[in-house]
Amino acid sequence: MTETAPRAIAIGGSAGSIEALNHLLPALHPGLAASVIVALHLPREQPSLLQSIFAPRCALAVFEAQDKEPLRAGAIYFAPPDYHLLVDAGPVLALSIDPPVHFSRPAIDVLFESAADAYGAQLTAVLLSGANSDGARGLLAVQRAGGTTIVQAPASAYATAMPQAALALLAPDHVLEPQAMAPVLNQLHSRRSL
Repeated sequence: MTETAPRAIAIGGSAGSIEALNHLLPALHPGLAASVIVALHLPREQPSLLQSIFAPRCALAVFEAQDKEPLRAGAIYFAPPDYHLLVDAGPVLALSIDPPVHFSRPAIDVLFESAADAYGAQLTAVLLSGANSDGARGLLAVQRAGGTTIVQAPASAYATAMPQAALALLAPDHVLEPQAMAPVLNQLHSRRSL
């Protein structure tokens, strides 16, 4: 690996995942050497409040993702409601209005699979609480590309279906409570680990 190697953390979640993010995102180190890309299932017809909720709490800059926006390290990007969020070559962010996946747009599988293609082994993917199976197939794609996989411990999840679907499909690198995730991510993606 080199000092300039791009890295990313992709995070997906649904019901109960904002509580998990409240533990995870504010604890990420300001010197994080990775882009953080987040897709949560949100109501399609309402504007997202995620940027305004998390910006005052996080050491990293927080944005709502824009189409064709270049990714930079040390920033958090949230998928806007009713758009799939993908990573394209560059790497840049891409928004799509392709049909929902698992009844969801944004869909976690779409983000994880595109990020696995773009980043390969330089990607860490985190699947949080949720009430369907979105994210499990994408997490498997991350693992097959050599990336690191983290699943929220079902006992700590508000909705266990999403973590359990992932655990039924693959053996992740880590199964963690939300409070334990940021220290692992900070260690994996600190500038010292490059």
